[in-house]
Amino acid sequence: MRFVAFERGGKAGLAVETGGEFRGLTNDDPKFPGDLMQLLQAGGDALQKAGDVLAGGDPINLETVSFLPPIANSGKVICVGLNFVDHASEGGNVVPEYPALFARFNSSLIGHGAPIVLPQRSDKLDYEGELVAIIGEGGKDIPVEQALDHVAGYSIFNDASIRDYQLKSTQWTVGKNFDDTGAFGPAFVTADELPRGCLGLKLETRLNGEVMQSAVIDDMVFSVADLVSVISEAMALVPGDIIVAGTPSGVGFARTPPVYMKDGDVCEVEIDRIGVLSNPIRHEAKVAKAAA
Repeated sequence: MRFVAFERGGKAGLAVETGGEFRGLTNDDPKFPGDLMQLLQAGGDALQKAGDVLAGGDPINLETVSFLPPIANSGKVICVGLNFVDHASEGGNVVPEYPALFARFNSSLIGHGAPIVLPQRSDKLDYEGELVAIIGEGGKDIPVEQALDHVAGYSIFNDASIRDYQLKSTQWTVGKNFDDTGAFGPAFVTADELPRGCLGLKLETRLNGEVMQSAVIDDMVFSVADLVSVISEAMALVPGDIIVAGTPSGVGFARTPPVYMKDGDVCEVEIDRIGVLSNPIRHEAKVAKAAA
């Protein structure tokens, strides 16, 4: 199943693809089954039942709604750095023997179509197209052989990074958490619709139509299964936790000359069979002026 979280008329909603169109309900409808976080927490066949209910809802024209992140209130957003060999090399880093993990905060997340904001304090806004794995069944010390059974589905992320702030210290947190820089979506696709671990799928990032990153998920140093297992050694994973699995080579700061996203650009991240995440780039001053 393919779900989309959206907002229409100030009301949050959820839609499912059925018969070549999206149908859904907003949260003021008595039949609304809950958002994706609530459905994942409910477990069992909650997703399937919700899909059946939503399929009987209203047709949703995705061109007339605002996309929301598939999950906006995750307990943990865990990102992985240097998870493609070529990306580690282009930044002058050694390929890690243990995943380079860092946190994103929900306050940085935006949906498909929303502007990634270029802050006033920096002109070094970089793109990073990534696969997202979303936990459906929680667990601690999960064996790698069972890890994919804990993944409910997948989505797409643009881990837009403020490079000068990222590199101010050995900790990446600030540069990875500027407001409105974590684009996430457009859809949540259940794991049964995709190859296990998304192996064989191609990831491509385009800036203004030009291909900047291209790789297959198989090229990750640590697979989705590896990441679920390793992370669960340290912390119990729970339904709705998000793992942003790392970006391939081709990022802007490693190019000669560097290529950073600027106001007016459009960045797209596409993963086979999951979709295309597209976001315009807007300068913070213009966003503030538009909101005034």
